[in-house]
Amino acid sequence: MKEVGKKSTLTGIIFAILLVALNLRPAISSIGPMLEPIRSDLMLTNGQVSLLTAVPVLCMGVFAPFAIVFNRRFGLKRSIGFLLVVIGIFTLGRGFWPSYFNLLLSSFFIGIAIAIIGPMLSAMIKRDFPTRTASLIGIYSFGMGLGATLAAGLTSVVYAASGWPAGLAVWSGLALAALIVWLRMPEVEAKSEQLPDDSLPISGSPWKNVKAWYMLLFFGFQSAFFFSMLTWLAPIAIDKGLSVLSAGAVVTVMTAVQIICNISIPLLFSRYPNRFLWVLAVLAFGTAGILLLMFAGTWSVWLAAALIGVALGGLFPIALLLPLDATDSADEANSWAAMTQSGGYLISAFMPFIIGVVYDQTGNHDITLWLFLAFVFFMIFFAYLLNREP
Repeated sequence: MKEVGKKSTLTGIIFAILLVALNLRPAISSIGPMLEPIRSDLMLTNGQVSLLTAVPVLCMGVFAPFAIVFNRRFGLKRSIGFLLVVIGIFTLGRGFWPSYFNLLLSSFFIGIAIAIIGPMLSAMIKRDFPTRTASLIGIYSFGMGLGATLAAGLTSVVYAASGWPAGLAVWSGLALAALIVWLRMPEVEAKSEQLPDDSLPISGSPWKNVKAWYMLLFFGFQSAFFFSMLTWLAPIAIDKGLSVLSAGAVVTVMTAVQIICNISIPLLFSRYPNRFLWVLAVLAFGTAGILLLMFAGTWSVWLAAALIGVALGGLFPIALLLPLDATDSADEANSWAAMTQSGGYLISAFMPFIIGVVYDQTGNHDITLWLFLAFVFFMIFFAYLLNREP
């Protein structure tokens, strides 16, 4: 009976982690398909509207280190519960006050909440599931990918029925569902698999470790690739001749493939553990997708989205796992994850905005696609340096 109770408890925790992760992308990914309607209704430039995705990513970089403070002062459960409330309130507010100022304000506070939750979930996985980190990171990244997919695909449907403010605000329901499950989450009673929070001393600040810097840069370029694709794939598809609804469906294809890879690729890590080879493999798919967008016609957009989805689906769990591979305790994992996500999101925060400014100047996405290829090169380079490090 004790074994049954333990399994039930762990299942409840895993489900709670999944629902929390589900909330870490919809407030951002729902903006992408709505860029053109928002820009048109509020009379904005492409640069201005792209700030709606750049601001939360910037906050995710600036405020990620606060995960350490929240964890030590308030604990994981209370902190994440409060931050889910923040996400829910500001997402709902987009429907009642659909001005550009409020969209920016909500992006700011939602970005702060996401920034703090991310490293805390990684620390929780390291603490409660130290022997199954790859599988749990797969569930974590699957939840994030599923949230992005639902928002990218269904926001356009709600928009067609009720307008873009409702399309953005509807995702507050996910925060409410996650909050209910999170607050009812059972505590782990059996400690056999857990590492105590202070079971091993922290070996030193990750900011003084060159390996941590390589992880930060890798995380930054994979994040830049993800958020730039999330923001600009739909406009690229529209430029190639697709409608707003079809372009939203293209993003859905990309994120649907991504979530399948989010959970399936980490399951193979135990059999094929070399992270560098996985980086090369998934980026081969991503490169093929970018080349199709560059040189092929309208027919290629759907296939390109699927190929890019494979790359995104593999890169994110790899980026999340790197700090956990290199650390021995939950507190240390929290510090390394906070550093890599902080610096990484700062690197990626400005990329969608830069692309928007360049698009305003050039009127096409040729430079955008070359930037995507540059992201691929830098990810391979830093993964190679990490592979060389002892």
